[in-house]
Amino acid sequence: MSKKIEKLFKSYREQLLHIGKLYGVVEIKSYAKSAKRLTISQLELLLIKNNIKLPVNRSSDRAIAKHELKENSIRNAYLTLAFIFFLACLITIRPYIKNVVNEVKFTYVAEEYKSAKVDKTKTKKKKKSKAIDEPKLEPVQKFDNTVSLNAETTESLFDDLGYDLQGVRAGQKVKPIYLTKLPKDLKTLGDTKKKRELFIKILLPLILDENDKIIEDRKKLFKILSKNFNTVGERVWLKRRFKEYKIEDQDLSKLKMRMDIIPVSIAIAQAANESGWGTSRFALEGNALFGQWTWSKKGISPKNADPNQSHKVLQFQVLKASVRAYKNNLNTHNAYQEFREKRAQLREENKQIIGLELTKYLKAYAAIGEKYVVLLDSIIEKNSLTDFDKAEMLPTKLKQGLAL
Repeated sequence: MSKKIEKLFKSYREQLLHIGKLYGVVEIKSYAKSAKRLTISQLELLLIKNNIKLPVNRSSDRAIAKHELKENSIRNAYLTLAFIFFLACLITIRPYIKNVVNEVKFTYVAEEYKSAKVDKTKTKKKKKSKAIDEPKLEPVQKFDNTVSLNAETTESLFDDLGYDLQGVRAGQKVKPIYLTKLPKDLKTLGDTKKKRELFIKILLPLILDENDKIIEDRKKLFKILSKNFNTVGERVWLKRRFKEYKIEDQDLSKLKMRMDIIPVSIAIAQAANESGWGTSRFALEGNALFGQWTWSKKGISPKNADPNQSHKVLQFQVLKASVRAYKNNLNTHNAYQEFREKRAQLREENKQIIGLELTKYLKAYAAIGEKYVVLLDSIIEKNSLTDFDKAEMLPTKLKQGLAL
């Protein structure tokens, strides 16, 4: 009977299937109904399990092995292609992932510091007969998850973290401390050195962080331009930068000129002038440090505004957004073309980008024109802001700072 079966079937596997069905092996029938393909080894095991003798002649084993090798090769090829496709997808979306990470970089609040500060105050109360006020937190507005520390608490925070301007002027790196709002009681300090220094401490990390991002982008840009072939991810990154810097014709020379830092001294001086060293209504209510105008509904209307003008002052959720919008303004608006050209010239001559070298090209920022330039120079020189043009941010392991 075994010889007859061998002649009826072309392959050894078919013989096994026939024997299994002939003896009514339940497992083989159920697999056949579910359209699952059993291997030769599986069929043999099922037959042996049911005490059924296997066929003696296995002359077709070589052909079967060849067929199975072919099937395995095809399957492996598909798996390899799928893995390559997966890697390509990861490389393509990497720029997007990086941008998302950068955007959420400052989203956490330093609860440990605030709780430790309260505990410290309670301890002082026990030691002294007179009560000491706890650090005051300004009321949080609806739909707003940020807080405003008062001036005393902010200064205490900086002291606890060893962040002082004297050290920065001497070459100490700036601590990555990012306040989301200005202290509401800054104006109570009056027109004093203490108020100005506290304002500079708050603003300095925000400006340096934006400049660091630009420097990182510049490095990536020149790396891409030095290559003969760019990946899909790199082309996507370039496209996003053209959009960010408002370059519709995708001119690389324009991108190189626009993608550059804003001198720290200029940024601080303009913020100080436009916000009254952080005490203006626009700065305190809308985090507007640079007095940028808007004609949309989302803005703060000036008091006693000219009826012939309908502009508002652009407001922001956090201080960092105001700094970013200011940076984009100087790097994209046509009014500051000369500013960018002079900055590019300093780059070509391998000179440091110093604020006093560029203030003369910002007369279009205010209606008073040349007088505005004189005002900026005066603020920079009087407060020795040029010292901060060389300042650097202290690198952190996770590239995260203390966000408050």
